[in-house]
Amino acid sequence: MPVVRDLRVLLRFRNFRRLLVVRLLSQGADGVFQIALAAYVVFSPEKQTSATAIASAMAILLLPYSLVGPFAGVLLDRWRRRQVFLYGNLVRALMASATAALIISDVPDWLFYISALCVTAVNRFILAGLSAALPRVVDAERLVIANSLSPTAGTLAATVCGGLAFVVRLVADSDAAVVLLGAGLYLCGALASLRIAPELLGPDRELVQPSLSAALTGTARALAAGVRHLSAPSRREATWALVAMSLMRFCYGALLVMVLMLCRYTLTSGPDDGLALLGLALGFSGAGFFAAAVVTPWAADRYGPGQWIVICAAAAAVLEPALGLPFAAAPMLVAAFVLGLITQGAKIATDTIVQSSVDDGFRGRIFSVYDVLFNVAFVGAAGVAALMLPPDGRSVPLVITVAAVYGLVGALFHVKQRPSAQPSSSS
Repeated sequence: MPVVRDLRVLLRFRNFRRLLVVRLLSQGADGVFQIALAAYVVFSPEKQTSATAIASAMAILLLPYSLVGPFAGVLLDRWRRRQVFLYGNLVRALMASATAALIISDVPDWLFYISALCVTAVNRFILAGLSAALPRVVDAERLVIANSLSPTAGTLAATVCGGLAFVVRLVADSDAAVVLLGAGLYLCGALASLRIAPELLGPDRELVQPSLSAALTGTARALAAGVRHLSAPSRREATWALVAMSLMRFCYGALLVMVLMLCRYTLTSGPDDGLALLGLALGFSGAGFFAAAVVTPWAADRYGPGQWIVICAAAAAVLEPALGLPFAAAPMLVAAFVLGLITQGAKIATDTIVQSSVDDGFRGRIFSVYDVLFNVAFVGAAGVAALMLPPDGRSVPLVITVAAVYGLVGALFHVKQRPSAQPSSSS
């Protein structure tokens, strides 16, 4: 298989192997920690979880991370990246251990959320640093392959370790034990980074801007310039692709909150059974993500990336109510797979449109804006779901609303993408 062959070639680079180990351990720990948070916030027997509580947790953990994220690169370009991996993972191991202690102790929820936020906030620096360091460990000829395989391997590690977290939670019957497992993996990630020379991953000292305030101010101006760049008529398709993807992310977030409530209160007999069903649903969704990676290149080549987004949105508008309205476990699992495929397929197509439409000098800034839109839409969806969902999670209006949004996305994008295609074909 080409993927296996490419990976075998990359693994000949010693420092690539070492950086990949840091990624696998770091993202594997992230997967464990996220499952631990979901188990504690939603499936603790002593907690009467509501959709409002889930929405609040998402807002606390995602919004600060999203808004600060675009500025993380400024600091990453001033700090030695090897040290970011070392101290970042050490801080996360320490804060995750503190979070485990807070779970055991009788403390206010806000204190728990602050501790959890400290763990997730560092994640932005680690992931961005891993991407920034990659050109330092492979040659230019293999950089594209490395950029494709490394994040995929990291996502797989997060999925596998998340599955391990489910097993530990069900066997040990302790959210704190799962968090400590994540802390141990963070510590292993820090120790693995010590195998990399401190100066190897950069940045080069002579390229660092002398003034931090000037760098931060410049970043804000650069983001504004990126938004203005998107407003040009020739980039209309990219703009609408970002709008479409944000709305589809909104739909996915609203349905995720509904699934959490259904697993907790309606489709199972207790918190442990609910957690097991949630794990199964996430597994089906992950299978859909994988299927999207296989299907989308063929579909985007045949229909075009824009039309593939239309097909995904239209399919979701039809299938989501058909599978969601029974409020039963089996249709829900099928829906998890379908929506995983549709959401990831649309995202791959959106990435392709943005990469091909936006000038190279603006891509980093546009993707920073994309990241903020992606997470803000997710948190906004949780807020809307909190207003619409009853305690048992059964909400026909929410299912119909989400289907209507999917249909609107498909119709609008089908109309809006056409004008942008005509000028480019005539030029």
